[in-house]
Amino acid sequence: MYLLRDAQKSDLKGLGALAAVLNSVNLPNDGRALAEIVEHSCRSFQGRIRDPLRRAYVFVLEEPRARRVAGTSMLIAQHGTRESPCTFFDVSTREHYSSTLDRHFKHQVLSIGYHFDGPTEIGGLVVHPDDRAGPDKPGKQLSFARFLYLAMFPERFRDTVLAELMPPLAPDGRSLFWESCGKRFTGMEYQEADKRSRENKEFIQQLFPPGGLYATLLPPRVQKLLGAVGQATEPVKRMLEGIGFRYVDRIDPFDGGPHYEATTAEILPVRAYRRGRVSARPLRSGDHQPAKLVGLTRPSGKARFRAVRTPARFEGDDLLLPAQARARLEVQPGEWVGVIPLD
Repeated sequence: MYLLRDAQKSDLKGLGALAAVLNSVNLPNDGRALAEIVEHSCRSFQGRIRDPLRRAYVFVLEEPRARRVAGTSMLIAQHGTRESPCTFFDVSTREHYSSTLDRHFKHQVLSIGYHFDGPTEIGGLVVHPDDRAGPDKPGKQLSFARFLYLAMFPERFRDTVLAELMPPLAPDGRSLFWESCGKRFTGMEYQEADKRSRENKEFIQQLFPPGGLYATLLPPRVQKLLGAVGQATEPVKRMLEGIGFRYVDRIDPFDGGPHYEATTAEILPVRAYRRGRVSARPLRSGDHQPAKLVGLTRPSGKARFRAVRTPARFEGDDLLLPAQARARLEVQPGEWVGVIPLD
């Protein structure tokens, strides 16, 4: 039984190994940047960042026997501020018709846009290659941990949740969309621009064209990639669509990956959230129940958030848990926990 918990500074080595797999803005393969992200997360879980919308939370999935970090995910309270706006291309269609030539064309148009008061964002999801297979569904656990925390503390987040999905990339990590578009306006390679955007997005506002960019001018193979997801991201896309997210005709200005959004009220696991009081009676081994994600928070101590995937059964407000789940959560009978369905 894996343990989901808040990231600690002692997890940096394990997180560094995962960052080498993903290397995204949210989980950069950069030791200094990663240490800053974990420090910010620790302060967020501890409530030391006064404004809740300035907080960002890093979750880790711990393999309990070796206490090895097997995966991670993030929940960013607000993506897009006046200092660092959420940047995107709106994707629209424009039609043109010439009666003289009797020619009719539909063009995809990309228009740069910004959110200075942006949505909550889920991101940074990566599972170690050794842990991706198996019935425990570690990726789904890491993804749903964010929805559980959001359901437990809705007042700390925006009403809209954003997921920026990874598009297909070249084998060497290059973005063909960036090569055809962003590079021409900035003179920078994809990895360099991606790294600089973590620190300051001003160059995007100043160098990208303010008007509509006709995607028709891009190579046909690049046009096909706009709003598409990579093969490894397809399961994430299907999972998000299954719980209420949808493509909102926006793409990332760096790689062309799609933006998926849902309001909090539309996200199925958040809607199904319940609180339960841990029963003194354990769930018997023969009592087969669908798996749920059960978690709790602590106001102090090293681990402020703990959650496990476990069968569970409600009897009124009482929640019956297996003894192993109670031990992993370090929870006592009578304590209240949050519960969302997982299977």
